[in-house]
Amino acid sequence: MIETVYDYSLADDKKVEKLLDHPVAMINHMVFPKGQGLPEHFSNSNVYMIIVRGTLTIQLDDQEPHDYSKGQMLNIPYRVKMNVGNSHDELLEMFVIKAPTPVEYKED
Repeated sequence: MIETVYDYSLADDKKVEKLLDHPVAMINHMVFPKGQGLPEHFSNSNVYMIIVRGTLTIQLDDQEPHDYSKGQMLNIPYRVKMNVGNSHDELLEMFVIKAPTPVEYKED
């Protein structure tokens, strides 16, 4: 078999699972019920968020929070303060791609 297959959870409970951790890219799968999300943090790579279900509410740096729905993809640059979560009734599911993998970035 030439290809590699990566399984991800199909459950509807809160989930943050790393699917791939490769020098070129990291891919995470996340599921958040209403009121759930990630702790405030700074992006540690170029971040791409692909929303596949529900609505993402995200606040970047000092901007007002914005909502993004399934079928949309966001690109967040390196070193941006992020507040990521689900403030809506529908379950939020998304894939997060970091390229390159965060360890490739060197601190200034």
